[in-house]
Amino acid sequence: MNLERLLATTVEPTTKGWPAGAGALSLGAVGQQGWNLLRQDLPLPVALLKGSALSHNSRWMRQFRERFDVALCPHGKTTMAPQLFARQLADGAWGITVATVQQLMVCRRFGVPRVLMANQLVGRQAIRRVLAELEADPGFEFLCLVDSHEGVEALRQGLRETPIGRPLPVLLEGGVAGGRTGVRSLEAGLVLARAIAGAPELALAGVEGFEDVVGGPIAEAEPKIEAFLAFLVELASACARADLFAPGPVILSAGGSKHFDQVTRAFRGAKLGREVRIVLRSGCYLSHDSKIYTDAFARLEARTPEVKELGAGLSPALELWAAVQSTPEPGLAIATMGKRDVSYDLDLPLPRQWFRPDLHQRPQDLGPGFQVLGLYDQHTCLRVPETSPLRVGDLVSFGISHPCTTFDKWQLLYVVDDDYTVTEAIRTFF
Repeated sequence: MNLERLLATTVEPTTKGWPAGAGALSLGAVGQQGWNLLRQDLPLPVALLKGSALSHNSRWMRQFRERFDVALCPHGKTTMAPQLFARQLADGAWGITVATVQQLMVCRRFGVPRVLMANQLVGRQAIRRVLAELEADPGFEFLCLVDSHEGVEALRQGLRETPIGRPLPVLLEGGVAGGRTGVRSLEAGLVLARAIAGAPELALAGVEGFEDVVGGPIAEAEPKIEAFLAFLVELASACARADLFAPGPVILSAGGSKHFDQVTRAFRGAKLGREVRIVLRSGCYLSHDSKIYTDAFARLEARTPEVKELGAGLSPALELWAAVQSTPEPGLAIATMGKRDVSYDLDLPLPRQWFRPDLHQRPQDLGPGFQVLGLYDQHTCLRVPETSPLRVGDLVSFGISHPCTTFDKWQLLYVVDDDYTVTEAIRTFF
């Protein structure tokens, strides 16, 4: 990837999370300033990524891929951070997944060579933009999803208007009743697959689905996910028997970050009489989190005990830090963080550690009895034990649930070492 232009861009003093007295600096120079959270060099609230956790998580996923012989095309929408895309690609990712053309253009701007759009490509503007990228760069690889004859015809029309000199690879998407996109039956899928295979402008490259669309409590969802994955394998098998796939490995892909072990197991059992490439699209592994994906990983280890051979599991890398700004009554503290700063779509933030600059050398665990009661736009209401040591000016860290909806609230995040010294600044493009 080409990050030189990104690292040379200027971070303006008006950027959220930027030290007020720092003036403007290039993004690439931030890690050379020696800023440290615990010395109060950074304004609060601030979003941090622990560098050691990022490295550990990247290494763990590489080991998982090698152990189970699967490819990874992580969803870029999790972070929308080209610097993190580069880390993932350098660690062996097959490509980057996107959901929108805007996300695709971010990937292309910084040189991602292979993009899987885990969505239907519809709309004249969107189709023209993608085809223009393919026409301009013969080395660029792109795949998208189809689940309707209308979608197939829209792509064919776009390719007739903007020929790219090669068929456009597409994945047939399978879905579930009451769910999201995707064909609902084997019969409908086969009819659509025949239409794709019969279109000279297109190439049927594989079958795809998003297993987490099944939803519900994780223990209840597991057997439903197994059934859905079996449907995808059945759909792929029927397409293979009918010789509908284009030349090359058949791609079987699924996209969630909670059940990728189930995906791997189901797809490895596919007997298509063809070479199969299993492509996971899990995006949240790199940052992980402190609740939904932590709980899901514990369940994954219970389902698939052999992953324990890979060593310690994924670790939360993303932390939000805020200051206590008020203790207006016993049992309550107010922190300088709110809905504009942290995810709350699935769970409220989790208070983890505290630090008093003139008292501590290292952050201290808060222990039991601390709970986020609710969020305002810029305030967090924190229930604290009556014996809580927290006072105005103390720093408090929060873990999060669902990293996607925290990353999108920050244009700038800092990577820190284990002493909380800033080593890098990460720019996002939401």
